[in-house]
Amino acid sequence: MTTLRAESDGLTRRAPVVVPLRHPGRIVAGVVLAVIAAQVAYILCTNDRFGWDVVGHYLFAGRVLHGVWLSIWLTVVSMIAGLVLGVVLAVMRLSANPVARGTSWAYVWLFRGTPVLVQLVFWYNLSALFPHIGLSVPFGGPEIWTVSANSAITPLVAAILGLSLNEAAYMAEIIRGGILSVDAGQSEAATAFGMTRIKALRRVILPQALRVIAPPTGNELITMLKTTALVSTVAVSDLMYTAQQIAAANFEVIPLLVAASLWYLAMVSVLMLGQAQLERRLNRSQVRTPRRRSVAALSRGSEHV
Repeated sequence: MTTLRAESDGLTRRAPVVVPLRHPGRIVAGVVLAVIAAQVAYILCTNDRFGWDVVGHYLFAGRVLHGVWLSIWLTVVSMIAGLVLGVVLAVMRLSANPVARGTSWAYVWLFRGTPVLVQLVFWYNLSALFPHIGLSVPFGGPEIWTVSANSAITPLVAAILGLSLNEAAYMAEIIRGGILSVDAGQSEAATAFGMTRIKALRRVILPQALRVIAPPTGNELITMLKTTALVSTVAVSDLMYTAQQIAAANFEVIPLLVAASLWYLAMVSVLMLGQAQLERRLNRSQVRTPRRRSVAALSRGSEHV
């Protein structure tokens, strides 16, 4: 797309100059997206089947709020457990001991290679494989302590086990990558100062690796919040299960799904803001020093020369 512009110089009239429009693709894309957004808004406002009055009625209902709270609680507990176990697995994966390294690899391979839904259902039905669980002498020895699997592995326990053990496999790879991103000289310097391997990892390596670990960990936290919707398959009354139960009673499936989606969007938005703030704080040390401050520092240094 072009425009014509005539230029004159006194009595002499010059030929029109062709001036191309800047970024015509952006203008076309903006118009198309605006039309699509307007069409979506029109559908949302005119289609009565969305049941916005029903959505507003159940959005802050007591049962729905309880489901929201349980989803948040499951996310926090499973993420903390997965993070702690992931650190252990990452250290084992980097260990010089081949048994520890192989065990960590096998764990990551197993839990990353099977769907989390399958793992949730497995833990929920563990009593079919082991009617009783407890402590005993290895290889068929006498039992020291035992309990019924049905009473020990409740739906909530099965949900925590499935989510946290699966998350640990992913966090192990994230943490391992963060540790490997730290220069090997840092570990050598810590050893030269007399630090043990564990102390060097805790005081030197992990703090520096945190800048690399934090962004994918934030993504995993958001993914974990949305993955909690799968625990509805094992009868845990989270947000999704509660919405399904209410919809089964009043047959308002779409409004209840919309209400649940709005809550998930709100929670994910809060987590995204928190992730952005955390990354900004971790990256402050990489921001360049202002010029006037650096000049002042140089002048102070020159005074001592």
